[in-house]
Amino acid sequence: MFKVIDDNARARIARFSEIMNQNPHIQTLVKYAPYILPAIILLAAIAPFLLSDYDLNLLGRFLSLSILALGLVLIWGHGGILSLGQGVFFGLGGYAIAMHLKLADLASGELPDFMVWSGIETLPLLWQPFQNPIFTLLAIVLIPGVFAALFSWLVFNRRVSGTYFALISQALALAFATLLVSRQDWTGGFNGLTNFSTLLGQPLSAASMNYAIYWATLTILCLCFLGLKWLLSSQFGVMLRASRDGENRVRFLGYNPTPIKVFAFSVAAMLAGMSGALFTLHAGNISPAAVGVIPSIEMIIWVALGGRFSLIGAIAGTILINFSRDRISSAFPELWLYFIGALFVLSVTFLPKGLAGLYEKLTTKERDAS
Repeated sequence: MFKVIDDNARARIARFSEIMNQNPHIQTLVKYAPYILPAIILLAAIAPFLLSDYDLNLLGRFLSLSILALGLVLIWGHGGILSLGQGVFFGLGGYAIAMHLKLADLASGELPDFMVWSGIETLPLLWQPFQNPIFTLLAIVLIPGVFAALFSWLVFNRRVSGTYFALISQALALAFATLLVSRQDWTGGFNGLTNFSTLLGQPLSAASMNYAIYWATLTILCLCFLGLKWLLSSQFGVMLRASRDGENRVRFLGYNPTPIKVFAFSVAAMLAGMSGALFTLHAGNISPAAVGVIPSIEMIIWVALGGRFSLIGAIAGTILINFSRDRISSAFPELWLYFIGALFVLSVTFLPKGLAGLYEKLTTKERDAS
């Protein structure tokens, strides 16, 4: 029965591609495809002069989320590691920058407001290093990376993979969100950390600071894109895909796939940490609602729609879904979850390689026809 469904889905995809190839607009798009990416980057760079403050803030948030999506392409698309707990590493980066911002707004000896309400009299030892901006910048990347390396080594070294790893990572996200909510005196509880005023001594409310954060986000996204593109084209990328397609064969050839998978998972965690920090700067808050099980699953949907094998596809999927979420949830708040669920089902059924796979199929047929 499942084979019949799969064959029918392939037939529908082939028919859809044939129809699209006959569309003159699609043919024009394919013709100018090499110029599309530079044009998009240019438009993104001048977006502060084209968009309203609200839309620019949204775009900045979604570009920061795209950094996390790149990490999912690395581990899920090329490594075969389905992680339902990327929200943990996103939260570690977000809370790291938020802790620094909360302390930067205080005079010497003062405590954050939620600690005062909870009866805390001295700054907890865990918070003290985050008074230093350099330590905070390092912590945003290193804490998620080190934690991911330790966690993944324990799991991969026992040859846990597939569905079992996905469930373990999902449980990790649930435990992390529960911990944040339960420690009101240290984390702000369910409300999280918010009400930030300055960054490096400059007011966050200033338009120049908003532009600077946006351009920094865009620059970091481009650098991460180029870095991952190089990494995936290197010998490491070949070994990572070999581990995905046949881990036992890799072992029989004398290679240990565990360090390869651990390194990839750690890189994805560091990208998630940077994503969380940048998102916190754009959103002005970080809370357990952004790091739990549901956000971690939504992250998978972004990449599934865009294409889990494509870096550009992951970025496109992330921006497209999140902009759609903003528009649809504003007009029809009760329909958003149904929409995203249906979108995931349709993308898996009809576009197993996402929008990037559809684009690749169209361009390949166009080249063959010419």
